[in-house]
Amino acid sequence: MSAAPGIGGAYGAGKAGAPFDPLVYIKKPQVILRLVSLLFSIIVFGCISSGAWFGHSCQMHGDVNACGYGTGIGVIAFLLCIGFLIVDALFENLSSVQHRKYAVLADLAASGLWTFLWFVGFCYMTDAWRRSEPGANYMQPSGKGKDNIQAAIAFSFFSIFTWGGLTFLAVRRYRMGAQEAFSTGYDQDPNASSPYSSFPGSESGDPYQQPPFSQQKETPDYQPPTY
Repeated sequence: MSAAPGIGGAYGAGKAGAPFDPLVYIKKPQVILRLVSLLFSIIVFGCISSGAWFGHSCQMHGDVNACGYGTGIGVIAFLLCIGFLIVDALFENLSSVQHRKYAVLADLAASGLWTFLWFVGFCYMTDAWRRSEPGANYMQPSGKGKDNIQAAIAFSFFSIFTWGGLTFLAVRRYRMGAQEAFSTGYDQDPNASSPYSSFPGSESGDPYQQPPFSQQKETPDYQPPTY
């Protein structure tokens, strides 16, 4: 796949059409943060699914919405990480600057939203767990599931920072692309010809300048006709 003319380095990526390098890909900051976020999301929804439920009740103060919220944002976060890891792998081969812009904007929107949702989830689950009463009918008598819930809450807190980092990187990539588009649109080639160079006199100076009197064509004095 050949690169489109003039496409190179847009939105923090190299020229389109470059061969895929797994080592370069895995070292990208956004890829590292996505992999960490993916792992955290697995821990959150895995711990809630395996230990936070007691029958049909959630052990976090019997609030089934707390368990459902943590599981939901964890599963969707996992899918988002998978999707954007694929986008990151294909990003170098996007020859259209407009398509790169849409990909970065989607990353920015999703990362910013999930930073907020993880913050809400952390506060929600922490408060529900704080109000839980040992020995209540929604709690397991043996205390089983306590470590799972605490792990889910802890890694939902860590996810705030990983998704916040992804948001920061997406903002930086978008600003880089916007600055490059601005400079490309307003930089002029000093060797380019002026659009007004075809007008007469543009090469020598003022087109309205009169030649010296000595160079003007001499006309004979006017003489009235004789009858």
